[in-house]
Amino acid sequence: MKGTLRVMTAGLLSVTGLCTALLFACAGGNAVQTFGRQPAAEATKPPEGALSGMVIAIDAGHGGYDGGAVGRVSGVPEKGLNLDVAQKLREILENQGARIVMTRTDDYALCDENPTIRKKLQDMQRRAAIITDGGAQMVLSIHMNEYAGRSQSGPQVFYREGCPAGRLLAGAVQEAMNEQLAPQRERAALGGDYYILTLGVPSVLVECGFLSNAKEEAKLLDEGYRERVAQAVAAGVLAWQALGQEKPEPLPAVDRSGEPHDET
Repeated sequence: MKGTLRVMTAGLLSVTGLCTALLFACAGGNAVQTFGRQPAAEATKPPEGALSGMVIAIDAGHGGYDGGAVGRVSGVPEKGLNLDVAQKLREILENQGARIVMTRTDDYALCDENPTIRKKLQDMQRRAAIITDGGAQMVLSIHMNEYAGRSQSGPQVFYREGCPAGRLLAGAVQEAMNEQLAPQRERAALGGDYYILTLGVPSVLVECGFLSNAKEEAKLLDEGYRERVAQAVAAGVLAWQALGQEKPEPLPAVDRSGEPHDET
């Protein structure tokens, strides 16, 4: 596995410059206005251990009683697929020097059996506490998508609506996924209202693909493809890091406990 990781890391570094160059096309004009294009010298060939000193939270969505989206053909719930991608991503980012905070490491929900509040809300609050207490400087929340129509496909990255820091990170990850996974439909990063994105640090929610699309479901059930997904997300993070230190400030953290919002 270590030898494989070295090969994967070299591949990630080789595409970082390309992902950075294409980032702004994916993130849209707003991201360009927010940050502006960096000199080419800053956006290529990050050094070994490019993420050294960073603390990154990886959130494997759902778990335990909450299976999440379900494969239309296989009936496989997303919770296990999310965890597998999250664990692969953890190893890749650790190899780049990052310290990783995981919200879960097995098939469980982060809530009590009979909580005094909704199980899902308690689960999300505890994920947020793990991320905050761990000192995370970035959040990568891993999910699988579904839709009533079976034709929808392609990875989709969300950021906190109105947050330039999240938009920039989401654009980098989205472009890397489009480039490395070559989906039939290439999507652009979108703003959304998700609990996990409101913790005051650059954050993205990554929908790796649609389990409601039979062809994409088959890919997502393949471990080799999930490895590629993890590599693509990591490449986006490296492209974001290569932009340098003068990035937009994230919006402040928000207490979402009493507000209606998407918890996924």
